[in-house]
Amino acid sequence: MSTKDTVALIAGGVLVVSLFGTAKGTHATRTAAVGTAASPLANTGGTRPGLAPITSGADRAAARKLISRLRVKGRGPATGYARSRYGGNWADTAPGVPYAGNGCRTRDDLLARDGQDVRYRKGSRCVVVAMRLTDPYTGKAIAWRKSDADEVQVDHVVPLAYAWRMAAARWPMSERLNFANDPLNLLPVDGAANEQKDASGPASWLPPRRRIRCAYVTRFAQVAVKYDVPVTPADKRAMLAQCR
Repeated sequence: MSTKDTVALIAGGVLVVSLFGTAKGTHATRTAAVGTAASPLANTGGTRPGLAPITSGADRAAARKLISRLRVKGRGPATGYARSRYGGNWADTAPGVPYAGNGCRTRDDLLARDGQDVRYRKGSRCVVVAMRLTDPYTGKAIAWRKSDADEVQVDHVVPLAYAWRMAAARWPMSERLNFANDPLNLLPVDGAANEQKDASGPASWLPPRRRIRCAYVTRFAQVAVKYDVPVTPADKRAMLAQCR
């Protein structure tokens, strides 16, 4: 952790406010503007919080340029898919992504990245037990507690089952482990919205909040480009349409 981090004690928990980004192997930390969602175009590593709308003409053009890079192919079979094909849930052992190896589960790292007024279990620097979240998909303000854990779920922007059918069935386990735990591909969101999305691509599901849709498909494209995951022709058309 940077020596310039500011630590505020909150009711037995610790909120860590960082003036800089988070390096691999460190606990998930805040940016200087706590709770301020970042545009995906300014968050290519995925370590800044949330998902801010893309509104300017120049930024929407940049998003379309990124989406245009995506390869397309037909959706493959789901044969052999299981969640375990991507390693243990929220594993801290991914070999090549931020937060890996810091001793905290990936889910807790993401809650700490995106939540406000984050509180940790007494005696733990990892386990988030309460926070406030502004859900990027619906705009809903959620006062979350671990006792009702499913109210906030961590979404894989490019779903694991989607990636399996398009490319990941041929990847080594290390690549799948990275994909499942990469903060670029992970957003804490309203649980009901995440369940509605399931394993859909952008042609079948988009966030209910229309203003965020270009940002959402841009993040989808960032992940797909990083891991060379093709998308279906219908998904690519839908993504381009959101950023016109």
